[in-house]
Amino acid sequence: MKKVIVIGCPGSGKSTFARELHGKTGISLYYLDMMYWNADKTTVEKSMFLERLSAVLEKDEWIIDGNYGSTMELRMAACDTVIFLDYPLDVCLDGIKERRGKPRSDMPWIETEEDAEFIEFIKSYNEQQKPKVLELLEKYSCKNIIIFKSREEASAFLNGEKL
Repeated sequence: MKKVIVIGCPGSGKSTFARELHGKTGISLYYLDMMYWNADKTTVEKSMFLERLSAVLEKDEWIIDGNYGSTMELRMAACDTVIFLDYPLDVCLDGIKERRGKPRSDMPWIETEEDAEFIEFIKSYNEQQKPKVLELLEKYSCKNIIIFKSREEASAFLNGEKL
C-alpha cells in the first residue's frame, strides 16, 4: 500500500480516516478539497487543479482524500489501493453536522451553515454517484479494493491490520 485513494459519500469521514491512515503509515496525505478550493470559497481553474493533482500522482507514495468524479478514474488508475467508505446515509448526514463550525485541515475555510444543495447531493449519493463508483471499482478490480460498511470496520482496520 503506497498509493491510496480514500473515497465515499461526503460526511462519511474520508478525511478523518485518511489522516489516521497517514499517521499509521507515514505516507504523505493530500486533500482534493485543498487543491480545488480557495479560502474565499471560490475554485481554482480546472487546469490548476489538474496540475496540482498530477504533481501528486507523480510521487512514489501518497494518500489522496476526496471524491471529485471528474478525476476519480485518473486516480483509480494510478493507485494501488482504493478505500471506499460505503456508509449509510444517516451516518454521512451526522458527519456533516458534527464537523460544522470546526476548523479542518482538509478544507480552506470553516463550514458554519448548512448548504441545502450539498445536503441534497449527499441524500442522492447512493442513487447518483455510488453506481459510478461501483462501476469504476469493477473496472479496476485488479487493485487492492477495501470497502468498509461502518466506522467500526474502518477503525478495526486502522487498529489491527499490518500496514
